[in-house]
Amino acid sequence: MSSRFRAISAWLALLALCCAPHAAAQSAGKPVRIAVDLRDAGKRIFHSKMEFPVAAGPLTLVYPEWIPGDHGPTGPVQDVTGMHFRAGGKEIAWRRDDVDMYAFHCEVPTGADTLEVSLDYLSPTEAGGTTVVPTATSQIAVLNWNLVLLYPLGPKSDDLSYVASLQLPAGWKYGTALPVAREAGEAVEFQAASLTTLVDSTVLAGAYLRSYPLGNDLQREHRIYIGADSAAASELSPGQLAHLKQLVAETGALFGARHYRRYDFLLALSDHLTFFGVEHHESSDNRMAERTLLDPDLLETGMDLLPHEFFHSWNGKYRRPAGLATADYQKPMKGELLWVYEGLTQYYGTILTARSGFWTPEKLRENLAWTAAYLDQRAGRTWRDLQDTAVAAQILYGAREEGATWRRGVDYYDESTLIWLEADTIIRRETQGKRSLDDFCRAFYGGTSTGPALVPYTFEELVAALNSVAAYDWGKFFTERLNTHGPGAPLGGVEASGWRVGYSKAMNEHQRSEESANRITDVRFSLGLILHNPGGENSDQVQDVIPGSPAAKAGIAPGMHLVAVDGRRWTPEILREAIRAAKGKTEAIELLVENEEYFQTCRVDYHGGERYPHLERTAEQADLLAEIARGKAAPAAGAAKD
Repeated sequence: MSSRFRAISAWLALLALCCAPHAAAQSAGKPVRIAVDLRDAGKRIFHSKMEFPVAAGPLTLVYPEWIPGDHGPTGPVQDVTGMHFRAGGKEIAWRRDDVDMYAFHCEVPTGADTLEVSLDYLSPTEAGGTTVVPTATSQIAVLNWNLVLLYPLGPKSDDLSYVASLQLPAGWKYGTALPVAREAGEAVEFQAASLTTLVDSTVLAGAYLRSYPLGNDLQREHRIYIGADSAAASELSPGQLAHLKQLVAETGALFGARHYRRYDFLLALSDHLTFFGVEHHESSDNRMAERTLLDPDLLETGMDLLPHEFFHSWNGKYRRPAGLATADYQKPMKGELLWVYEGLTQYYGTILTARSGFWTPEKLRENLAWTAAYLDQRAGRTWRDLQDTAVAAQILYGAREEGATWRRGVDYYDESTLIWLEADTIIRRETQGKRSLDDFCRAFYGGTSTGPALVPYTFEELVAALNSVAAYDWGKFFTERLNTHGPGAPLGGVEASGWRVGYSKAMNEHQRSEESANRITDVRFSLGLILHNPGGENSDQVQDVIPGSPAAKAGIAPGMHLVAVDGRRWTPEILREAIRAAKGKTEAIELLVENEEYFQTCRVDYHGGERYPHLERTAEQADLLAEIARGKAAPAAGAAKD
């Protein structure tokens, strides 16, 4: 036998070893059974047991790596512990692949038809990027099934069937879009579902869980489940409930169709869970601060998350860029169209927040002014175009906040809001007001109501759909905005909608709420500084410095700590008093900063006073922004809690 023939034979044997067991892992069409026990959720431990129908021979099981909605290889395999494989009542050996850390190999013994796998998932206690996200407190658990399961390598996730069950802590309730087969006390068994549906069906459970119906629109039931760390924090006011019902009505008016069997908003309110949102086809996983429903500033800065994730049911779940429509959870995703997937969603998340009544027209304008202004001074655009922020999303989600202005992060969220606003104004202009971006959404994402379905699309198909609404060189329009470096943000949509960005000494109200909610001081538009407030997390730390700003020229850098302003221990008000006092004078503002264990005095040569962005009306343009933000649905019916 020649060496070449031996090499080919060895390769074929290896291929058979890797591929043959995959089909056998679900023999005779039997489902995988998975039982998750949340009774130790308060200890941040989720217990999971699985039963795989198998045949004798080599088998590879994998832990989900590329999670839909995370846009990266974020499966937290590092937090999987206590894993055991058993067959016929006996422990069998497993080994991790030495290249793919998410793959586990074993040999199923002769005569075994079931492989039992048990594992624990350890929920982090604090955030550490997108791969390390807290999922439980003493009173709440957010179960995403991908955290606690394995699946056989090879078949598509659509082709694998799972029967899931859940054990809750005593007295806890739960909410999920996953259909239930039976309940007995705190034990729940769900109907058989594809692995795709299971992973796409978050469960929110908690001691203080409340449920509110949001209406039956277009023959689909809608509901919100709220789990909080206290009973008072989980209660919606009548006004808030009315706005959520209006949100449901507004999406019906926008799309004219729904592609789910029912839809559940899952809202976890806790200061121990990171602000977070992940879209699913029939639900959304939303996490905010505990007092969000009680604190106007937290509500102001956070409530657009629900419209954003809801919009994703159409844009992202039903219609999805081809590069993100992978067949399983191990294949890498391509994010080049995230400016549509996330960017268009960010635009409509903003607009639907206004249409549903959560934001007044004034609050919408303050939000857009702040967004446009901070992006307009984004120094990172001089080297990184917007398209690269989408392509590089999988590494940018975990980037530090320090240096964000120079690095650029996932700017395709907010900057695409400006781009899609401009596209909306172009459609209205080109059709003499007869059509708008709403018409594109209805045609591209609406159609006839269905159950959950996935319809991928390409850039060319997107452009063709826009042209069917309003003839224009959309390919050139998007390419120019995605692949150029500036200077400045794309403000054409703001200006075409009848407004311009201006600055005054009056605080921007959206920025004021952001500062209050996040415990920061933001003087980026004057000194060029963003600081963590005294006494909180990262106390006194410089979060970011705008390159080329007075603070940057004075030698201040991210990561330093502000100690004093003009010789006095700093507070947000003392810093702002110094900015006001320096207006029109020649003396520099002296900032004492600590750089590790060294101190230095930085003289900031700025004399322009306080400076905050606002939208100012332009007389030469009609107020299209008011028309865009106006609700399109009839007012929703009154609110009542069940």
